Amino acid sequence: MGKWLYLIADFSYGEEKIKAALEAGVDYIQLREKNISSAEYLLRAKKLREMANYYHTKLIINDRMDIAVLSGADGVHLGQDDIPVKDAREYLGAGMVVGATAKTPGQARLALEAGADYLGSGAWFPTDTKEDAAPIEEGTYQEILKAAPIPNVAVGGITAKNCKKPLSCGAFGLAISAGILKAQDPGEETAKIRKILNESGGAA
Repeated sequence: MGKWLYLIADFSYGEEKIKAALEAGVDYIQLREKNISSAEYLLRAKKLREMANYYHTKLIINDRMDIAVLSGADGVHLGQDDIPVKDAREYLGAGMVVGATAKTPGQARLALEAGADYLGSGAWFPTDTKEDAAPIEEGTYQEILKAAPIPNVAVGGITAKNCKKPLSCGAFGLAISAGILKAQDPGEETAKIRKILNESGGAA
């Protein structure tokens, strides 16, 4: 498998847009919902599980290990304030994917030691999705890659226009939300980014 295209989605974008992106070819899709009940979160996770299965895409649930388990997702993504990676790994075992956010080399090292399968690091560019996300320096990003030699997806305001920058710094993949789902044609945007990923070579 080449470099990852990792879509971060929530249902506010609409099922059609999510489906169009999946159809165009996404390696991972993360469900990241805010301000909804646990019951609704699980409902959406199960719906996305069906969609992801159909397109052979791995489903990751943001923050909520319980929703990940109950929906039959492939894994969970944990931020610095969520359940620690070590506890998640012990509970989920080796069979499920555990991803972690790492904004410093220290965080990256700890996540690696705790059993994370991949890391997400950013924010690369200003983003509406997380307005408080602090920008990451290229040098810091490269130190993170050295500290934890596992796949790292660049995240934060990434689009087809600016995605070559994190790739040139060694990103294993791109985590994108609005850069695909806010596009007029998410399928076309996905195909465009997939082409750039393919041209940037295989896995880093």
